[in-house]
Amino acid sequence: MANLRACAFLAISLLLLSIVGCWFDDEPRVVVYTALDQEFSAVMFDEYQQQSGVRVDARYDTESTKSVGLAERIIAEAGVPRCDVYWNNEILHTLRLEKLGLLQPYHSPRAADYPAEYRSPDGYWYGFAARARILLVNTDLVPADERPNSIYDLGREKWRGRTGIAKPLFGTTATHAACLFAKLGEQRAKEFFHGLKSNDVQILGGNRQVAAQVAAGKLAFGLTDTDDAMVEIEAGSHVVIVYPDQGADGLGTLFIPNTLAIIKDCPHVEQARRLIDHLLSPEVESALAAGRSAQIPLGKHAASQNRVKTPADVESMRVNFYAAAEQWETARRFIAEEFTAP
Repeated sequence: MANLRACAFLAISLLLLSIVGCWFDDEPRVVVYTALDQEFSAVMFDEYQQQSGVRVDARYDTESTKSVGLAERIIAEAGVPRCDVYWNNEILHTLRLEKLGLLQPYHSPRAADYPAEYRSPDGYWYGFAARARILLVNTDLVPADERPNSIYDLGREKWRGRTGIAKPLFGTTATHAACLFAKLGEQRAKEFFHGLKSNDVQILGGNRQVAAQVAAGKLAFGLTDTDDAMVEIEAGSHVVIVYPDQGADGLGTLFIPNTLAIIKDCPHVEQARRLIDHLLSPEVESALAAGRSAQIPLGKHAASQNRVKTPADVESMRVNFYAAAEQWETARRFIAEEFTAP
């Protein structure tokens, strides 16, 4: 009996301490789930904390499950949301959360600075700081006159077993796959991926690994993002970026924005709104463009010297992101079978 009383007393004491702790925890904070690489996003959070006095509790995704892991976590926590702001490094899974009713609208005063195609018409998400889907080519292995100029070159016999992509179930590669299903239609998109598999294209854990393998000379070229490509270029690797599928008959180069969204019924909604406004500022986009990730500003007031090409410089792929999101389940089922079956 004495033991039972002691346990009950301890339980009540812990409960009272937690309640009192909540009463006196007046430090403003905001919880962010971010799929953008920690080395690029953490500095933005540190600066915001210093400027605003608001603590940013950041949760990061892993390279191998980029964007998908955090989206699944938000879905799992839907009954009791813990995340305030979702900073996705792509758009597909942001739209998935919108469709599930897990985002809440916020009409930021910064909205008018961004093109309509890169923001939700109803304020559910904002696209900023884009990256291009490009071919990174090893210049020691591929002469200038033999460089690829299309994503279809990944499937050319000449390059059998010497090219690579990230597994197209995660991150920007998954978004790219869904966009191809929307742009080409299901049959032609499946033919494209069949071609990659039959040509022994190497499937790696992430875009960073693709860029590193090209830089190391283990691949002749690979499909990756501009941020990962720039890391290798500025490290002095013998690589060059090719913006694929240019010309009148080309698909165009796909530009994928980072996206920001506020989670429905999140615990710190006012702080979430203020952080969204801050991250959409010209200063943040300019800093992301100037940093190692070389993100591409989409806001009209960002002042930066871009080290990579923008939608104003090259022909971009015209795609409806909502249509791509609708194609995701079809694309996912096909790709999962195509690249995991023996």
